[in-house]
Amino acid sequence: MRNPFRSILWQNSAFVRLWSAATISIFGSLITRMAIPFVAILVLDAGPIEVAVLRGLDLAVVLVVGLVAGAWVDRLRRRPVLIWADLGRAVLLGTIPVAFVLGALTIWQLLVVTALAAILTTFFDAADNAYLPTIVERERLVEANSALAATGSAAEFTAFGISGFLIAALSAPVTIVIDALTFVVSAVLLGGIRTPEGPPPPRSERAPVLAEIVQGLRLVRHDPVLRAFAIAQTLLATLWGVFGATWLLFATRDLGLGPAPIGVIAGVGGAASFIGAVAAERATRRWGIGRVAIAAMILAAVGNAFIPLAPAGMPLIAIGCLLVQQLVADSAVTTYEVTETTVRQTLVADRQLGRVASTFHVAAVAAQLVATIGAGLLAESIGLRATTILAPIGALLGAAVLWFSPVRAVDRLVGAAAGPLPDPRVVMAEATAETGRNEPIGG
Repeated sequence: MRNPFRSILWQNSAFVRLWSAATISIFGSLITRMAIPFVAILVLDAGPIEVAVLRGLDLAVVLVVGLVAGAWVDRLRRRPVLIWADLGRAVLLGTIPVAFVLGALTIWQLLVVTALAAILTTFFDAADNAYLPTIVERERLVEANSALAATGSAAEFTAFGISGFLIAALSAPVTIVIDALTFVVSAVLLGGIRTPEGPPPPRSERAPVLAEIVQGLRLVRHDPVLRAFAIAQTLLATLWGVFGATWLLFATRDLGLGPAPIGVIAGVGGAASFIGAVAAERATRRWGIGRVAIAAMILAAVGNAFIPLAPAGMPLIAIGCLLVQQLVADSAVTTYEVTETTVRQTLVADRQLGRVASTFHVAAVAAQLVATIGAGLLAESIGLRATTILAPIGALLGAAVLWFSPVRAVDRLVGAAAGPLPDPRVVMAEATAETGRNEPIGG
């Protein structure tokens, strides 16, 4: 298997800066992903509905601005968008520890910060997905994305592994300072990239924003393989919705686990994601993109089925069940993201990438939002354990969609296309990966 860290790619200083910025930013973001729910639960005494609303608000913002962000990113230079989004999030997150120290922190501030940061993250994610092909040749996208996915998974392992201890030692609000600082470092690194970015389309060639949004939707809707991946990603998002609304509360309240063991368990998920990122290229080479994507969806469902099996009052067995979930599901989901990102980044034209990425993102977030709020309400009625049983259904349905679509026949991708995906029976390129930034804590 080719090592993504031993190639001419690492002589590309622009990519090295982007890779460094992404790794540092992901590290801080994952610490905050652990810290913010604990701020709500431990500092502000939030229950299932409050936690679901906190997560749901984050997702709802994406629905409001997601498609617009994709269209605007396709008509702007991407690097300035990335830099300003980083700096804005640093300022917003910095207000949480300041308010905590002053004794003025409220759930309303947490909600406002979450919403505004989500807006900036939406623009960042759309620009980030579209910016990589600007500084890396398309034939090296496999290596570039493999490196980003592998180090993102390593950052997840490290961040989740230590975040529980940081929260226990410093408190959840103070721990968020680390994330604010990582965004500043990321902005500085991105500011040092000197590779010229192609000019955005002139105003005379721009269609109205709404028309460009519709074009992005049509690109996905009319291509059978892109459409199947979009539907599958949306169904997978329902799994994350149920997971995000229940997992942390289930681990703390039903199983009696504290921040430190929960952080270690989530960190194991990061290690599993690393394995999925590294193994994805070999798997797709051997079995093809379609079959690997379907198998990954099924394994994601199997892994999440271990959560409701964790027994209360038996901490070692409970931790074992949660570890199995992390090892199986996280590695599988990362492998699935490899296949999906390959299709989008390799086959979609440069100035359409933002809109296509946002179409996928918004559809998934809509499903995740409904599942998150629904799971929070359901957990109040039937309990957290019973609600977690529903999570695997989304991944199983996603696997079925891929199986009954042309994706099942997809082997490899060749070249970069500016138009529709070629016949799925043609030979396809190796897989790439992106970190699942919208996965909930522990996912």
